[in-house]
Amino acid sequence: MWELKDDDRGLFNAVRRFFGFYSNPPYIANELHVADVRSAFWQTSIVSCLEIGMILRYVINWVLPGKVASVGDFFHYTSAYWQLLAASLILLVYSVLYLNNKLSSGLKKISWLVILLYFIHSMYFGFITGLHDFSRGRMILCFLSMLMSVTVICIWRPFTSLLLSTSSCLLFVYLLNNHTFDKAGNPLYLSEGDAINLFTFMVTLFVLEIAVYNQRYSDAKKSWKLELASITDDLTGLPNMRKFNQAAMDYTDQLLKEGTVPLYLVLGIDNFRTYNDRFGYDGGDALLTRVGRMIQSSFPGEPVARESGSTFCVLTTAQNVAQRAGQIQDQIRSSYPTETYLTLGVGAYHDAQASRNPRTCVDRAHHALGILRQKRDESTLILEYSEKMHKDYTLKQYVLNHLEEAIREGYIQVYYQPVTWSSDGTLAGCEALARWIDPNVGFLSPGLFIPTLEESRQIHKLDLCIYESVCRRIRDCLDNGLPVLPTSMNFSRLDFELMDAVGELENLVAKYQIPREYLHVEITESAVTEDVAGLKKDMQRLHDLGYVIWLDDFGSGYSSMNVLKDFEFDLLKIDMEFLKNFSGNQNSRKIISRIIDLADDLGMLTLSEGVETQEAVDFLREAGCGRMQGYLFGKPMPYEELLSKITEGSLTLAPDSLTRTQESRDLRKNTAAAAAER
Repeated sequence: MWELKDDDRGLFNAVRRFFGFYSNPPYIANELHVADVRSAFWQTSIVSCLEIGMILRYVINWVLPGKVASVGDFFHYTSAYWQLLAASLILLVYSVLYLNNKLSSGLKKISWLVILLYFIHSMYFGFITGLHDFSRGRMILCFLSMLMSVTVICIWRPFTSLLLSTSSCLLFVYLLNNHTFDKAGNPLYLSEGDAINLFTFMVTLFVLEIAVYNQRYSDAKKSWKLELASITDDLTGLPNMRKFNQAAMDYTDQLLKEGTVPLYLVLGIDNFRTYNDRFGYDGGDALLTRVGRMIQSSFPGEPVARESGSTFCVLTTAQNVAQRAGQIQDQIRSSYPTETYLTLGVGAYHDAQASRNPRTCVDRAHHALGILRQKRDESTLILEYSEKMHKDYTLKQYVLNHLEEAIREGYIQVYYQPVTWSSDGTLAGCEALARWIDPNVGFLSPGLFIPTLEESRQIHKLDLCIYESVCRRIRDCLDNGLPVLPTSMNFSRLDFELMDAVGELENLVAKYQIPREYLHVEITESAVTEDVAGLKKDMQRLHDLGYVIWLDDFGSGYSSMNVLKDFEFDLLKIDMEFLKNFSGNQNSRKIISRIIDLADDLGMLTLSEGVETQEAVDFLREAGCGRMQGYLFGKPMPYEELLSKITEGSLTLAPDSLTRTQESRDLRKNTAAAAAER
């Protein structure tokens, strides 16, 4: 069969189009078959009702009036109706099963044969009835109506419909002129006028067949385009994830039979945003389209799709994946300016069971790509999803799925780490830290669940839980005459972005009726590098309300000095990294000393975290660091344990912590005022 192309021109191709001499894409061919089956359903439903009606008519006209007739006579006169009824019911059942996807693919493929057999039987009925009517001087309407009705369910192509209807009509005319006789036995012939009328009917029928076919073809083509649009990425023309998931499942079934383990890849273009900013959206779109073609050509015949943004997915069995990925990377680097720093990263996941949901497999490969990007190791092109990643990934999913439950059931607990005065080693207060002790998975590391909640933008739920637990604890201690420690609580950038952090804190203070002096606000250095104006406004509200504000993790980022220039803090907390490998490290000592001097000049208290040795204590005390925090004084612990240490005397509560803190705030204000006067 010929294949129709959109650019076909000329008389020959016009004839091909008119008669349907071309091959259709599988989707359109299937839609045309479905249309025939759907027509067959309605046709056989109507014919079945008509035949039942005809049989009942014979019952009424023959049996009920009391005519003497045997059962044999009854079935003899109605046998043609019974046969057509049986054939109609068979095709009707087949159509219902076909349209409801209850048939195997093999039985669906023979739909044309089932319909053709029905066509032949219907024409046989039309021949018998038509010849009988013609021999008695009646019109041949039964034959014509049968021909027209069954032709419209056989419109596979215009030329097939024309062939079936024309051959049926010619055969009928032949039988009329050669095998029909009147009651006297004289042969009968079709008159010239009736022949002209029959020819006119056939031309009209063929035009109807052409119209029905073209309408069905147009509908199928529109449906095909919509289907293609739903499974195709608009930008690159590659399959989208919907199509990829379907293709991946089929491909996996094939690989299962071959005993091959499928490998899922997620390929991401690093620094794409930089390229997009420089060359605009059109340049970025062109880059994605070109890289998509590179990937598709590197993995021919295998499922490939654009996932989202600048990432693509591949399902492959190739053994030389690293080589192919390297070739793609080389093509990218050679095709685009080196100053754009475009690189390729690949996350991989071997689906050892070859039976997982493709979406899950892609997520795991994507997780590996995320880990690769975090490492920022340009020497590593591919990172495969490992058992450790799997464990971390599972725990992260557990965190996301059970956060609300953990807050509600009290699995989120507050641990308190002591903060001491450097001058005398007494307790200056403590820092509230979140701990998740789950009955199902046990102790969850903060290094796991805190970044996970930050990435999913749910960290404010956890922090709000901590704030309320701290306020509740302080209220309980005040009510029961227990020691009360000034407590610092961590506020992240997302807390100020995702909720009214100051308003929520004020609500808790009002709810539990606690003095604000007992609550210190810790803001990380990284938090103040975004939305400067908004954070300044919130910090001013906190200062006006009387809260003590700490700058946490000073020195961990790249904008420390800008932070001190643009924001006002009461206390500067020196990052623990400065005390790592402290012994004998003169550079660390000099840097810490300069930081403390700078804080003094700005009227800020200082606190050094990560203190683990007496050598560090002696140095910090001599350098003038006001407070210290670290495992040397105590690890994070439940408040009850902290109270026990105070009771037994291993920790001593300073009686003037609040006074010292207030003095530091006054000193900062006075220093700032003096600087303004100068």
